[in-house]
Amino acid sequence: MTEHNNPVRVVVIGGGYAGTLAANRLRQRADLDITLVNPRPHFVERIRLHQFAARTGDATIDYGTLLGDGIRLAVDSATRIDTATRTVRLASGRALDYDYVVHAVGSTAPPPPSVPDAAGLALPIGEFESARRLRARLDDLPADAPVTVVGGGLTGIETAAELAERGRRVTLVCGRGLAPTLSAPGRRYVAKWLARHGVTVLGTGVVTEVRPDAVVLAAGTADDPAGGTVRPSALTVWAAGFGVPDLAAASGLRTDTLGRLLTDETLTSVDDDRIVGAGDSAAPSGRPLRMSGYAAGPLGAQAADTVLSRIAGTEPAPLDLAFAGVCVSLGRRAAVRQLARKDDTPVNAYIGGRPGAVIKEMTCKYVVAKRIRREAREPGSMSWLKGGPPRVRPASGAREATSP
Repeated sequence: MTEHNNPVRVVVIGGGYAGTLAANRLRQRADLDITLVNPRPHFVERIRLHQFAARTGDATIDYGTLLGDGIRLAVDSATRIDTATRTVRLASGRALDYDYVVHAVGSTAPPPPSVPDAAGLALPIGEFESARRLRARLDDLPADAPVTVVGGGLTGIETAAELAERGRRVTLVCGRGLAPTLSAPGRRYVAKWLARHGVTVLGTGVVTEVRPDAVVLAAGTADDPAGGTVRPSALTVWAAGFGVPDLAAASGLRTDTLGRLLTDETLTSVDDDRIVGAGDSAAPSGRPLRMSGYAAGPLGAQAADTVLSRIAGTEPAPLDLAFAGVCVSLGRRAAVRQLARKDDTPVNAYIGGRPGAVIKEMTCKYVVAKRIRREAREPGSMSWLKGGPPRVRPASGAREATSP
């Protein structure tokens, strides 16, 4: 192991599931100076934001209960990684010197600019601030006012279900179909639950315009063959698609078309050996994993291990992660636990109803208690399911280990 007279400075940008776990795991070495940069003073459980918006649960946790001793929290936003001077520029005007950076800025869920007025009138559910605005809007909205949720993926389903169980009149506009990541039996279960709870599901509907009191659907779909149907909507929630903060591109680093940092299979930036990606904002070999809390933890751990290997002067291990399925909640008393092959392909088996809800809640608690908090107590303790599908392997000796 390489010896260093001065602490090795590691800046972790982003305090979500991947970044927080990476910061804790880095503490396997005592000679590291670790700073976690996050725009909020608290950890956001993104997988609970639909509960927060509907007032059926909370979605924030005090970092003091999550971070290991010695990790500094900088409540700020990174605006640029200056690779020439090895500094991270912050929105406050401060700059943090680094030897290594973990880029774990996560993902965003803004309405696309191609949909007129969506950005100004629709409320995203993917970030804490927008979920808080949604919560406030719901408080002011009459109980029988029509609410439209745009997006038939897991986030849209969970949001629609949570609101419907609270007695809201909900329309779910799916676009590409309802729950495309689930198996056919799983989709049928979700569709029946939504129907029983009064949710109107437009399985092929596409929103082309958002108005203050309505949404407009595209022509030529099964839900709107004539075109231009205007549906009342006192509140429109956007849960379709993901984006990525532009930090990597703004720093002159190569990204994929969505803005994710391009890395090799060790999560090391293809442009700079001292920058390592993690979570939703990383694209290993241009083949990113599904954006999910499931993948965020292992990617955060992998990123930390890569940094530790480079400091030690050893070759980092390539990415190896297998999937096991997904969970989608349907209010507080039901859920679907979809089983899948290791390559994330769903199989025709799922656990639904109350047992599914129990599994979903256990999974949410496991991410925090058994991964992040345990890693704070026992750095290096986290393991994950491996043996996933073959990925691009880095050529032997393609990168040289660097030391500060």
